[in-house]
Amino acid sequence: MPSKSLSIPGSTLMLGLAYFLLWLLLWPTEQPYWMLPYGLRFGALLLAPMRMWPWLLGAEFAATGLIAIANGLPLGWLGFFLGEFPEPIVVTICLSLMRRANLHASLRDPEDVARLLLSAAFTVAATTATDAVLLALVHASPTSDLLVQAMGQDLLGNYVGVLLVVPLLVMLLRARLRKRALGSLLMDGLLVLLPSLAILMVLSSHGAPQPQFARVLSLAPVLFFAFRHGWRGASLAMLISSLGMTVVDHISGHGTPGAAGELFLAVAGTGALMLGSATDALRRSSERVAEQNVYLAAVNRRLDHLARQLRDAARGNLQAEENQRRHMAAELHDELGQNLTAIQTHVKLAQSRLAQAGMDDIGISINAILGHMRRALHRLLDDLRPAVLDEFGLLRALDEGPIRDLLNAAGVAYHTELHGDPRLLDDDTRTVIYRLVQESATNAVKHAQADLFQLRLRIGERQGVAMALLDIRDNGIGLPARMPRGGRGMQGMRDRVTSLGGLFRVRPESQGVHLRILLRSNTNIADLSRA
Repeated sequence: MPSKSLSIPGSTLMLGLAYFLLWLLLWPTEQPYWMLPYGLRFGALLLAPMRMWPWLLGAEFAATGLIAIANGLPLGWLGFFLGEFPEPIVVTICLSLMRRANLHASLRDPEDVARLLLSAAFTVAATTATDAVLLALVHASPTSDLLVQAMGQDLLGNYVGVLLVVPLLVMLLRARLRKRALGSLLMDGLLVLLPSLAILMVLSSHGAPQPQFARVLSLAPVLFFAFRHGWRGASLAMLISSLGMTVVDHISGHGTPGAAGELFLAVAGTGALMLGSATDALRRSSERVAEQNVYLAAVNRRLDHLARQLRDAARGNLQAEENQRRHMAAELHDELGQNLTAIQTHVKLAQSRLAQAGMDDIGISINAILGHMRRALHRLLDDLRPAVLDEFGLLRALDEGPIRDLLNAAGVAYHTELHGDPRLLDDDTRTVIYRLVQESATNAVKHAQADLFQLRLRIGERQGVAMALLDIRDNGIGLPARMPRGGRGMQGMRDRVTSLGGLFRVRPESQGVHLRILLRSNTNIADLSRA
C-alpha cells in the first residue's frame, strides 16, 4: 500500500507548474514602471494556503535559476543567491506575520483595500531595505545617489507591481465577474479605453509637455471605470492604461520617465482602487437598502392585510352585536311589553272588585310598579337598539332624542352643531355615531359632574369617500389618572371606532373631556349619486 505522506497532490503540483510558467512569462516585462513578478509573488503567497508556499517558492527559485543560466550568470552563483533568495524570504516572513494578524485577500470594502495596500507598502519597504543592504555589501563603496536611485526604483516598482497584479489575481480567483458585468465591462473598454489610448498615442508623438499631459489624461478612463465598475474595473483599466503608456513611450522614443512615471502610477492606482472599492460598497449598501425597502413594503402590505382582516372581524363583531341587540330588543318588546300590557289590563279589570273589597291601594301600587317597569323597559330597549334612529334619523335623534332628555334631566346644557347628509353614511357608521354620543353623554352625567355638553358633527365626502368628523366635549372633572377596574366605556368607544377603521383621539384639556373622532363610511358616493 503506497504511503500517503510521499504522494504529491495534483492540485499542488499544477499550482507550482502554473506559477513557474507565469514567472517565466512576466520576467521579460520588468521595466522602470513596474515589477510585475514581485506583484505575482505577493499575490500568490497572499491567496495560496501556507502549506503550498514551499512549492511556490521552489517554482520561483527554479524559474529565476533558469533565467539566470539563460543569461550566463553575469554575477556568478554567489551573486545569484544574494540577489534572488533574500527577497522572497522577506516577503514570505512579512506575509506570514500579516496573515496571522488577520490579513486576507479582499478588496470588498475600502477598509480591506487600505489594509491590503498598507501591508503591501510595508512588505515592499522591508524588501527594499534588504536589497539596499545587499547592494551595500556587493559594492564596496556605493555612492549615495546610486543607493537612493536603486531603493526608489525598487520601492515604487515593486509597489506598482502589487497594484497591477494582486487585484487581477483576486478578481480571477476570489471575486469573479458575472457574465452581465463582464459584458458591460468589455463594452465600456471598447467605447472608452481604446479611444483614450489612441488620444494618448497622438499626444505622446509630440514634444513636451504633451506626453506629460497625456499621461495625466490617461487617468480619466481609470476614474470612469472605478465609478462604473468598482475596484475590478479600476484595476483592469489601470493595467491597460499602464501598458498603453509603456508601449507609447517605446514607440514615440521618449524613453522612460523613471521615478516620476512610477510615482504617478502608484498614486493613481492607489486612488483608483480606493475609489472603486468605495463605489462597490456604496452600490451594495444601496442594493441592501432597496432589498430592505422591498421587504418592508411586503411586510407593510402584510400588516395592511392583517389590519383589514382585523377591521373586518371587528366590524363583523359589531354587526353581530347590533343584530343581537336588535333581536333582544324585539323579543323584549314583543314578549315582556305584551305581558306588561296584559297585566295592566287585568289589573284595570279587577280594579272594581278590589275597590269593593277595600283594596284600592293594592291596585294603585301594582299600576305604579307596572309603570316603573314599562319605563325601565323603554330605557333598556333604547340602550339595546335606539329606535329613535329609525324613526327620526341620525341628526334629529341626536338633537331631539333621548340623549337630550337624559342631559336635561340631569341639569346639563346640551349644545349641538350638526351639518351634512347622514344618508352618505352606512347604517353601521350611523349607529356607531349615535352610540358614541350616547356613551359620552352617559359618562358626563354619571362621572364627569359636568353642566355643559357640546356636540359637533360634520358629514361630507373626500375623494369619493364619505366621512364623518365628530367633536364631543364637556366641562366636567375630566378623566381619572387611572381608569377604574371594569370600566369599559372609553375602551368600548375606542373599539367601535377601530372596528370601522376610524381615528379616535382624546385631546388634552385643562377641564373636562374632549374627543375627536373621524369615521370613514363604506358607502360608495358614486352609487348614491346614481341612485
